[in-house]
Amino acid sequence: MRRLIALAAVVLIPALARAQAPQFLTSDAKSIAPFSPAVKVGNMLYLAGQLGTDANNKLAEGGIAPETKQALTNIKNLLEANGSDMQHVVKCTVFMADMKEWPAMNDVYRTMFTAGKFPARSAFGTTGLALNARLEIECLAVVK
Repeated sequence: MRRLIALAAVVLIPALARAQAPQFLTSDAKSIAPFSPAVKVGNMLYLAGQLGTDANNKLAEGGIAPETKQALTNIKNLLEANGSDMQHVVKCTVFMADMKEWPAMNDVYRTMFTAGKFPARSAFGTTGLALNARLEIECLAVVK
């Protein structure tokens, strides 16, 4: 048992020492939101959920399709500002106010990625989203 503990210490402690501290990234130094839009750890970017809002924090008008397009555009811009792009997204989570809008969301979603190279994805129906949005999308991506 002591040998096992000693071996674990020899293997694990150096690995923990090499672990990189997270970088809390922001696109707006004046933001008062209690979260970072992206956090970088090693070569991974963890994006906060993005709504379909413009620079003035107004939801795209017209329902699920324009909101999906704007949310994914926001994700694209955030990725590119932090050393990645849509082709390096490995996982998305979609939160939807109404799962009946799934087909319309998918029609827009598939246009933002290379066919056949879609990231892994989960989706959840919700009882409400910030700003009464139709959806929110969060992603994990590899830094290029």
